[in-house]
Amino acid sequence: MPVVVIATKDSSYEKVVSNIQEVKARKGRIIAVVTEGDTTIPAMAEFVIEVPATSEVLMPLVSVIPLQLLSYHIAVLRGCNVDQPRNLAKSVTVE
Repeated sequence: MPVVVIATKDSSYEKVVSNIQEVKARKGRIIAVVTEGDTTIPAMAEFVIEVPATSEVLMPLVSVIPLQLLSYHIAVLRGCNVDQPRNLAKSVTVE
């Protein structure tokens, strides 16, 4: 089972490393989003996506871009129509 992990250098880094080790012990495959220059996580992960280092406040904005691209490409490979999402609720507000 593939597991996507955001493992950037921030206050929860050590906990994420521990969680990755648990997934690896259960034979999971790791796809990790890591900070550039990290050497710990790439040694444990099958696939690594590096993002530039930035402040902890801005790291979610930097990390979400490769995750959105990953989900887009997976949907295209599965043959899903990415322009017509299913179960999307639409509403119109009239004043």
